[in-house]
Amino acid sequence: MRNMTTIRNLTFDPNLDKEKTRAETKLMLKEIGDLQYQMYAESKRSLLIVLQGLDASGKDGLTRGLLDYCNPVGLRVHSFKKPTPLENSHDFLWRVHPHVPPLGIIQVFIRSHFEDILVPTVEKLFPLDKIEERYEIINGFEKLLEQNGTRVLKFFLSVSREVQLERLNERLENPQKYWKHNDGDWDTREKFDKYQKVYDSIFERCSYIPWHFVPADSNWQKLYYVARTVHQTLKIFDLQWPSLKSERFSIK
Repeated sequence: MRNMTTIRNLTFDPNLDKEKTRAETKLMLKEIGDLQYQMYAESKRSLLIVLQGLDASGKDGLTRGLLDYCNPVGLRVHSFKKPTPLENSHDFLWRVHPHVPPLGIIQVFIRSHFEDILVPTVEKLFPLDKIEERYEIINGFEKLLEQNGTRVLKFFLSVSREVQLERLNERLENPQKYWKHNDGDWDTREKFDKYQKVYDSIFERCSYIPWHFVPADSNWQKLYYVARTVHQTLKIFDLQWPSLKSERFSIK
């Protein structure tokens, strides 16, 4: 049985050297790329990386940096937006399950099934009893994934109010980031505490697979922590290159 307690890692060693850490991160990222390709060749297990966080916590940028040395053939990334009318006409996991990784694949969820607890609770979209049922449904869903050979890593990118404000303003001032701007992000910011409260409930009640809490104000520290966790996980897999299978040829 997996440890049921959540893992809080909200602070880094203040003496962490920026340049040394970046160099160490780069080495890990390169090895993640090698291990990812080996996992694709072996095709005995898969990895699902779930990234949650408030607006401007840096989920997209983290994904780009984390997969920098990976082979696209074994990667999938899906960003979950507001459910469409078709998606809303089905059960809430209907839109999630098609994106679960097959064996050999690393899949990244930018936001995820947890949005279907988070947003409906804060915005009061459904009766509370309907939302309450989703906690255990998600726990069962994650157990099913693990039983089928998919390791799940869940990260919450914790951005401060101050840095969130800086990044949202940058989307209004930097032409290269205009495309990231969404008026709704400012509405969500006004409900910062409400969203955090619901997240606390999710962390407590959906922790069969533990959460990793990542300080997201510093991009290089954020990437270091997530890369370290992914790297350690892939190493634990003890991946092996498949043996040669041929009835016609043999080494002479």
